[in-house]
Amino acid sequence: MRFLKDWCVAAMTVLLVSLTGCAGGLLETWEGPGAKVFRPQSIAALPPMASQYDNAREDIQEVLAVSLVKAGRIERVVHAEQVADIFQSSKEAFDTLVFYFSRLEMTGQSDRETAIKLGKAMNVEAFLVLRINAWEYAGKAGNNVGRVGLTLRLVDATTGATIWKARHEKSSGYIFNRPNLKEVAAELTDEMVKYMPPTAIGQKR
Repeated sequence: MRFLKDWCVAAMTVLLVSLTGCAGGLLETWEGPGAKVFRPQSIAALPPMASQYDNAREDIQEVLAVSLVKAGRIERVVHAEQVADIFQSSKEAFDTLVFYFSRLEMTGQSDRETAIKLGKAMNVEAFLVLRINAWEYAGKAGNNVGRVGLTLRLVDATTGATIWKARHEKSSGYIFNRPNLKEVAAELTDEMVKYMPPTAIGQKR
């Protein structure tokens, strides 16, 4: 009976605890010199860069766009479906996207000319580059968790400069019923958008 009681207490503890990575902030964040004066009126999230979690590409792009809309501080947010249509309907735009990603992978830097072309293709002043670092169910410290991790890069589409970069993750513990990873991702993107440069979203931290 004591074993059963202890197990139930442990189960309830795991069920109630949500693991959020780094309390009170993001795991990693960086701001460029232009962050304080950057005030885009339009923004889009690019299709996520290739990773082992490609099955989550549409979901993460969608929840990020929703988080930007919910923040209500950038006048126009291009939705995920519209972004997908742009790159599916224009070979030139798609080739530009592929080249941009390849240069980013090779150099770690945003290619100026290609970034400007992408901004014009999407008719935006800024865009976000996404990389999915985790989208999985796993064991963590003896507990079962649903975990989502993401890296974001905010780019000025008029100059090609990187304004802000951040990495963060969020985990939700469970016993029997797995959490919906899309819901975990929505909480993560809501949190990350809060930490974007204050002049980019019109709000001081």
